[in-house]
Amino acid sequence: MDDDAEVRGRWSGTCEPLAEHYRIGAPNSGGTALATLAVAEKRNEPVALFLVDQRMPEMSGVEFIAKGIDVP
Repeated sequence: MDDDAEVRGRWSGTCEPLAEHYRIGAPNSGGTALATLAVAEKRNEPVALFLVDQRMPEMSGVEFIAKGIDVP
């Protein structure tokens, strides 16, 4: 998760080879990422990795990880 579109694009491209086996998401905010996690939880889809920017306008990377781990 990163608020910079260019950075998100580079990471998405880097992770593209994994897309054959995994769903790759690149949300632009903590709130969007948490909503995506909630949907995955409802679908019983496991999440393998969080890759986040520490400095975000909405919440820090650490705040996101703390909240993301506890998504109901």
